[in-house]
Amino acid sequence: MKIEKLRMVVIPFMMVLLVLTSVSCGGKAGRSLQTVTVTRGPIKAQIPSTGSVMPRNRLEIKPPLSGRIDDVLVAEGQTVKKGKILAYMSSSDRAALLDAARSKGETEYKKWEDVYKPAPIVAPLDGFIIQKNIEPGQTVTAMDAVLVMADKLIVKAQVDETDIGRIKIGQPVNIELDAYQGSIIKGKVELIAYESKIINNVTIYEVDIVPDSVPSYFRSGMSTSVNFILEEKGDALLLPLNAVKKINNLSYVFQAERGGSAAKSVQIKTGLENTQHIEIVSGLKEGDKVVIPDKKMISDLESKSQHGPHGPVNPFQRRN
Repeated sequence: MKIEKLRMVVIPFMMVLLVLTSVSCGGKAGRSLQTVTVTRGPIKAQIPSTGSVMPRNRLEIKPPLSGRIDDVLVAEGQTVKKGKILAYMSSSDRAALLDAARSKGETEYKKWEDVYKPAPIVAPLDGFIIQKNIEPGQTVTAMDAVLVMADKLIVKAQVDETDIGRIKIGQPVNIELDAYQGSIIKGKVELIAYESKIINNVTIYEVDIVPDSVPSYFRSGMSTSVNFILEEKGDALLLPLNAVKKINNLSYVFQAERGGSAAKSVQIKTGLENTQHIEIVSGLKEGDKVVIPDKKMISDLESKSQHGPHGPVNPFQRRN
């Protein structure tokens, strides 16, 4: 009877111990390293940022006097030349006189309409109408912005002060509207602000970008993503950015050894990089496989890099 009770206690305990041992051993043996291959392709080194579509020169047009709008000759989006008449208006005196004459008949009205001419509202520059705030019959004052014009729509981008030193006048830029993703508009840097702004405790500079060709769907206030092109190559050795670890301005990758169960660090030389890829200048060739490092690999590399000649393998180091 005692033997049976002992079996009932010992056997389940041994089974649990066996399962735990199997899981523990399986975890060590089952460790797999994720690898990527060095490939060839184009790469662009660029600075990403955001911005908004804005008029380069925005001009509010105000009437020359207070009165009433008689006729509006333009619509939003319409292109106009400097000197073109945009609207006609009557002064307060003319409007009162014509109202009184109209009550006396059409002949009297026509007489005073011909004698007392309306005042024109004229375009002060070449451009297009981006806002129309009036309709015929509306009463306005000399302080009201009845129309808003712009000479050209541009993109105003916000660049962090840490990147502004790499932005140059005439630098090529790729523009993508949030509302029309996938359509890339090419442009160039026209102006870099001389005064900074503080936004969310970050120092930024506004950069004006002029599109090479303004598409018809451009609208003032649209949000954009922009990429300032620093340099580009059409045929380079590439790796994903997360496959390369940089320590003290040196670049390292990890290559598998011992049948893929471990990895060693190797120093390489890198070139251009963006948010996705990095160029391999030397130390690897096309088709080579490298391991995506995990936290332990990176920690071991950082520790070894502090021990001088006992650190990672450097293929460029001269050996005695």
